[in-house]
Amino acid sequence: MAEVSDARFLTVAEVAEIMRVSKMTVYRLVHSGELPAIRFGRSYRVPESAVTDALHRPIADVG
Repeated sequence: MAEVSDARFLTVAEVAEIMRVSKMTVYRLVHSGELPAIRFGRSYRVPESAVTDALHRPIADVG
């Protein structure tokens, strides 16, 4: 397991850019629990590893 000090956190805007979605979509993913995030004051930070995991998950079952 990675140490907390090794974790890299991204802003919602950075996550949106990486995932090629809007910031609102990132907020929806955070609020639904699909994307873990830590709240710092009024803003959220998302662990980079969670973004990587989300990008490798299938989005929807088709068929």
